[in-house]
Amino acid sequence: MMRPISAALLSIGGTSLSDEEKHLFEHYNPLGVTLFNRNLENKEQAQRLIRNIKEVIGREDVVVAVDAEGGRVNRLQAAGYGSYASERILGKIDSEEIAALHTLLMANDMLEIGANMNFSPVLDLEYADTTPALQGRCFGDDEKKVSRLGKIMWKSYVENGVCPCMKHLPGHGRAIVDPHMQLPIVHQKIKELERDFYPFLQNADCPAGMTAHILLSEVDDKNPITMSAQGIREIIRGRIGFGGLLFSDALDMHALKGNVGERAEAAWNAGCDIVCYCFGKIDEMKLLCQKARFLEDIPAQRFENIKKVFNHGKKRIKLDNERKKYYSQVNQFADESVNYDATEILHQMQKGEK
Repeated sequence: MMRPISAALLSIGGTSLSDEEKHLFEHYNPLGVTLFNRNLENKEQAQRLIRNIKEVIGREDVVVAVDAEGGRVNRLQAAGYGSYASERILGKIDSEEIAALHTLLMANDMLEIGANMNFSPVLDLEYADTTPALQGRCFGDDEKKVSRLGKIMWKSYVENGVCPCMKHLPGHGRAIVDPHMQLPIVHQKIKELERDFYPFLQNADCPAGMTAHILLSEVDDKNPITMSAQGIREIIRGRIGFGGLLFSDALDMHALKGNVGERAEAAWNAGCDIVCYCFGKIDEMKLLCQKARFLEDIPAQRFENIKKVFNHGKKRIKLDNERKKYYSQVNQFADESVNYDATEILHQMQKGEK
């Protein structure tokens, strides 16, 4: 008899599983984990860690996710892989071929270590006053270009056996403060926000998506989208029509209130299928798991669609020509992205380093 799967992506504190983490994963059977810079040292270590995670949880379909957008957000570099262009550069090049090569090469790196989900592409629009946490991570401010390049990328990930997760639904570009630190509040009318919704609406068949920790006052003046039943029902599932597996953005961010268990419950109650916890603190993960919801009914069906993507995954041996073509194009552009990795800054704050 199959054990129920906890509707959560957890995390680990270091480069190998502690005994407490092993016990927690064995007992609660989480959907999977997200890996960060702190978890990766080199390719061989990453492969061992991921094999161990799957062995401990006891399922072949364990989700092993990373943030590997390109530019400054690419956790694979910590495992010894090379750099890739930011979405800002890909937007400047505006080539569907180069966007597809970007995802092919990135997916190949992920498959080599055993990862199978990428929190990419970013389909937010970038405005002049968009928070530095997001600047440089977007294709630009043209909603049609963002939609088109985003579609090329997520479909390429699917073709190469890595599940994409578009973000941040229903659009994060209007935020002028960093949700890692505080809650962005957006006051624009729905009619104006339709431009931000457009790339997600055009890509509503993407198999997975991630919520934005933003408060849209025209939709729900009390709760951020991640914790807003009205926002998820009326905007993400309704107006946008997204039908895939819906992940919360990291529960650790200061945009959200309450302890980790309370945040998880609020996100599940609002309509998130899966919650993401990223700090790797065992006591907080225990608190979250004690509140555990399980994958069943419609969310379970959505996960079945994602498992079909995993079945396509096969690392390619030689991609020399593809790499040459890719870098010949992207290296023509200087990356002017903001040097601001909010997730890592928040991790350092939690450890008392800042």
